[in-house]
Amino acid sequence: MTAVREGDLLWTPGPDRVAQANLTAFTAWLAAERGLSFDGYAGLWHWSVTDLDGFWRAVWDYCGIEASAPPDRVLGRRDMPGADWFPGARLNYAQHVLRREVPGQPALLYASETAPPAVMDWAELAGSVRVLGTRLRELGVRPGDRVAAYLPNIPQAVIAMLATASIGAIWTSCSPDYGWRGVLDRFRQLEPAVLFCSGSYRYGGQEFDRGGELRQIIAGLPGPPHVVSVPRPGQRGPDPLDGARTWDELLDHPEIPAAGYRVEQVPFGHPLWILFSSGTTGLPKAIVHSHGGILLEQMKLQHLHMDLRPGDRMFFFTTTGWMMWNFLVSSLLLGVRPVLYDGSPAYPGPDVLWRIAQDCDVSFFGASPSFVNLMTRAGVVPSGKYDLPSLRAIMPAGSPVSPEVTAWFYDNVKRDVWVATGSGGTDVCAGYVGGVPTLPVYAGEIQAPHLGVAVRAFNERGESVIDEVGEMVITEPMPSMPIRLWGDPGDVRYRESYFADFPGIWRQGDFFRINQRGGCFVLGRSDATLNRHGVRIGTAEVYAVLESVEGVDDALIINLDLPDGRFFMPLFVRLADGVVLDGRLEREIRDRLRTEYTPRHVPDRIIA
Repeated sequence: MTAVREGDLLWTPGPDRVAQANLTAFTAWLAAERGLSFDGYAGLWHWSVTDLDGFWRAVWDYCGIEASAPPDRVLGRRDMPGADWFPGARLNYAQHVLRREVPGQPALLYASETAPPAVMDWAELAGSVRVLGTRLRELGVRPGDRVAAYLPNIPQAVIAMLATASIGAIWTSCSPDYGWRGVLDRFRQLEPAVLFCSGSYRYGGQEFDRGGELRQIIAGLPGPPHVVSVPRPGQRGPDPLDGARTWDELLDHPEIPAAGYRVEQVPFGHPLWILFSSGTTGLPKAIVHSHGGILLEQMKLQHLHMDLRPGDRMFFFTTTGWMMWNFLVSSLLLGVRPVLYDGSPAYPGPDVLWRIAQDCDVSFFGASPSFVNLMTRAGVVPSGKYDLPSLRAIMPAGSPVSPEVTAWFYDNVKRDVWVATGSGGTDVCAGYVGGVPTLPVYAGEIQAPHLGVAVRAFNERGESVIDEVGEMVITEPMPSMPIRLWGDPGDVRYRESYFADFPGIWRQGDFFRINQRGGCFVLGRSDATLNRHGVRIGTAEVYAVLESVEGVDDALIINLDLPDGRFFMPLFVRLADGVVLDGRLEREIRDRLRTEYTPRHVPDRIIA
């Protein structure tokens, strides 16, 4: 990698790029429609976090949010937690996706380890959403019911999520690399009415049968739910779930025109989906996000901060168990075409994602810092092998980004590319700090706080500090903050999770620094939650498994953030008298963590 220091200037947007940026158009609209002018981005940001009513009403109007009933005002109750956004409004997230339907035009692209990129057009996507929504209603699914999925990153997952949202039911998903225990820890809390699932998945050239896990999951769910078996594109062999409904059976229905389909109109704060974030104690937090909050926050984020526009193609390597999948699918709100990939980022070779970016003519590419480390070790130089004429922006996200990682993209991918490093959280399913298309890029530095996000670094006395490492806090409410945690009467766990340290102020649980020019640095977790490749691992999950491993009396697991996006996660075990940490015991610990939770839970080293 290039020798580079933190803060070195790597890229400046040219005059044409600044003039064409969505943010520039929004600023001009504010001047024309609201009579507002600002001294650069810093002035615009300051207004956005001090006049919440003015800013979020402007985003609502500028982005063309459609509501069957208008809001009474922007903010009713303003306190955190419990801020009441756009009371009186009735709308639907899925409606804002379906309004982008253009006959004959691509809606999304998808690829896998065994299949080259293919296109799903709007007729198939929107038509399938309407049919599946109708069939779910026939199964008795009503607004507020939960619909769960144990699926790879395939188009059927997108269809099922949009169909669920369109009828006012609540979506949740896990990727099929989760073991039975990790899934039940999540889904059993929700008592889903329907479970969509695939009997296998493919990763790194290997086929993994999940029939055994699925039978344990289904047996452990209350209800029981209606089970829908979903074949993967190109799947070989019979499905292991005898007696389940099949995807093809549900979709075998006459076409339903757009005018003949009823999209449920729900309040702004009606639950849209539930994401899970593991903590240090107890079951994973079931984080409930709202239709209006996600709609508004994602429209702002992807339009103004990611500079996306209709027809762009966006890729981010993710599974259905990470918030980035919800983020990727939300690009449909703007008429952007998400690119789905089901498989390993290193198979059949370490450059597979760049081949997908070329073949799908990707405009916006998302990657983790650890992905760059993989590229470096393998000697991959995408600029020497792949043609990426449409690529305008790259977003490294998921863990701290070093100066060397930022510089790698300029040295090895494209000199004139905007590296828009971002950082957000499952907790809000949005970004806190990230790209600004009109600002320069400095090595190792996130460009600025996002509009509408009153992010600060607090010292231990609750004072805002500059150029010092502190706790990341949000001092004003955001529309996509959780409306609640599922199964949390009185919001007790919600308050303990985010508001215990600074009452009335959101504590994110990350170390954070902001410099004089507004550049931001997210420096890893400040609590005991582990963060690997952007996915949080609860220490409680690891310890729950080890409690039942004979011979292990106590344990401690930590995760170290290393340079260039790498990680080292050792597990320290205290063994019972006479027990030796031999190969058999190590295999048992690793196999149990992998089987009951995910491969990400497996430590890099076990130390007695």
